[in-house]
Order: sequence, then structure tokens, then C-alpha cells
Amino acid sequence: QVQLVESGGGLVQPGDSLRLSCAASEGTVSGATVGWFRQDPGKDRKFVAAINWSGGITYYGDSVKGRFTVSRDNAKNTVYLQMNSLKPEDTAVYYCATRVGSVSGTFAEYTYWGQGTQVTVSS
Repeated sequence: QVQLVESGGGLVQPGDSLRLSCAASEGTVSGATVGWFRQDPGKDRKFVAAINWSGGITYYGDSVKGRFTVSRDNAKNTVYLQMNSLKPEDTAVYYCATRVGSVSGTFAEYTYWGQGTQVTVSS
């Protein structure tokens, strides 16, 4: 069993940056692929980024390429999502999730999920 906790969300202006964290309050993320997804109310969860267990493979959704960076510190049992040049359309609840295997953009392939953290980009 793995319990994930996201943090770092908030209200920012367009062009600002935020760094989200995904930590395991129970279990570990160190040996797993971790993905980030986001969801607007009433819409499907969309893939943002993923990183494999070693950090050697990353994968990004088209809408965030060049602006977001996923990284991990296995010693701290934490995965990060650095979000730069934020846009209003990045507003959503952001979730992290784990899976066994390599990176994937398909939310159904992830097993354990956090409760999410709200990111709001508005002037």
C-alpha cells in the first residue's frame, strides 16, 4: 500500500512558477514510475508528466513540454514537478500517481493516487 501526498499548489499569476511535490506518507515511491495528471471539474484526468524509477526517463504531455520539468529525489522519497511560465489553462487539480513499469501517459495504468493539490493561474 502506498499513500501519496501532493503539496505546493496555490494561486499564481500568468508567467509565474510553482513547484509541486509528491511524497509517500506510507510506502515508497523510490522504486516506481511516478506520473503527474491534472483535472478540471467535470473533465477527464489529463496526463502532464512522468518519470521512471531512476529518473533516467521522463515523458511529457504536449501542452507542458518546455515549461514543466519532472524530477525525483529517491533519498527523500519525493517526486517534483517544476512548473514555469504558467498559463491560465494550467489551472487544475494536480495529482501524482505510481505504477510498476516504465513511463505512461494513460491514467488507468497507475495504481496509487494522491488526493491532489489545486493550482490556479489567474491575473
